[in-house]
Amino acid sequence: MLLIFLGCGKYSFTGASISPQTNTFQVNYFQNNAALVEPGLDRDFTNALTDLILNQTRLSLVKFSGDLIYEGEITEYRISPTTATANNTAAQNRLTITVNLRFFNTKNPEEDLEQRFSFFYDYAGGEQLIGGQKDTAHEAIFERLTQDIFNATLAKW
Repeated sequence: MLLIFLGCGKYSFTGASISPQTNTFQVNYFQNNAALVEPGLDRDFTNALTDLILNQTRLSLVKFSGDLIYEGEITEYRISPTTATANNTAAQNRLTITVNLRFFNTKNPEEDLEQRFSFFYDYAGGEQLIGGQKDTAHEAIFERLTQDIFNATLAKW
């Protein structure tokens, strides 16, 4: 029984593969550089990424000198029609958010990464992207973006 327990010591249910020497992380503010600026999007995304790492790892959040450093910017916030009706109106719209990430592992610089992540949310063409609809769209996109970033930097998927 002890061998089974010890054999599972490095396993993580989230798939994270974090060196025992890595104890801290920092998430620098993701500035919104998109052509269409949605107020508060930068803050909400930065918080979503921070929360995911806090909830899925044993790492401690620090303001500076983290073992792992996440930074970047939101480069795209775009609403576009995806399908049309016979009346030439949008039957469905798509919100796309793209983030450029720079990841630095100060303990293992070979794992540094710069990569673009993008995801979308489709909604009915007759609806406005406001209020609860906008919140739902942002949450769905952030969930996917942050999980993709986590997988690329810590789970190595």
